[in-house]
Amino acid sequence: MTPPHPPREDPAPGSTPTLVLVAHGSRDPRALHTVRALQARVRALRPGLPVRLGHIELNEPRLPDTLTRLATPEAVLVPLLLSRGYHVKQDIPELAAHARAHTRVAPPLGPHPLLVETLHDRLVEAGWPTGSRAASAVVLAAAGSRDPESQRDTARTARLLATRLGVPVIPAFASAAAPTVPEAVRTLTARGHHRVAVASCFTAPGRFATQCAEAAPWIASAPLGAHPAMARLILHRYDQTLGTRPRAPHPQARGTARPATVTSRNEPMAAPDPHPADA
Repeated sequence: MTPPHPPREDPAPGSTPTLVLVAHGSRDPRALHTVRALQARVRALRPGLPVRLGHIELNEPRLPDTLTRLATPEAVLVPLLLSRGYHVKQDIPELAAHARAHTRVAPPLGPHPLLVETLHDRLVEAGWPTGSRAASAVVLAAAGSRDPESQRDTARTARLLATRLGVPVIPAFASAAAPTVPEAVRTLTARGHHRVAVASCFTAPGRFATQCAEAAPWIASAPLGAHPAMARLILHRYDQTLGTRPRAPHPQARGTARPATVTSRNEPMAAPDPHPADA
């Protein structure tokens, strides 16, 4: 017998859809602290908007538990993930499938100029030079996925960052895809770039972020964290997804979730492969 849902407040008609931040989860305690700080920044930017947090795994609250306690009939799930992949396409919609609220899954946070703004600022904080950048280059370190769309998204973020910095940027991965960060560093060094920085393309601290930073021969930036641009990007994805919301969702649509088709490059989905956990 299925246990009853916990009681929740009856929503007012026309209430604002809840923004649900969907974090992966990590065994690193700094990760939960980071995403809660990001949640607080989003709330500060838009007072009155209900903002909740749910995890795919490893941390509480889990996403299904968050969704059963919503006080609104609708919710927009914003993945704190930086590219398309298995979690966005498969895991999150499946976890949301039995929610009482009508849910929509927003696109991942990347690629986007606000993500690049954050990456740039984190590099500057780590010591990236504001003057001459001769012989400098960057490895953009990401978690990695076998999904080709995820790899293309990371490559696009690398191109946007290269344009912003004016130096070569090579994407590299902690798992499931090539090249690795050490391989990318060797490639850039062989091309004559003697100062190679690692830009951490991770939302929060974790095993993969630490592993990639340790491979940096020069400087390594901190994870993206609760940067103001990240909070603005989350709200942009929320608004973007609501812009595609059906005017009158059919009652039978409640409890369903599907990725929103509002990305700037709405390419056909490839068959997904599991995206590794940064645990």
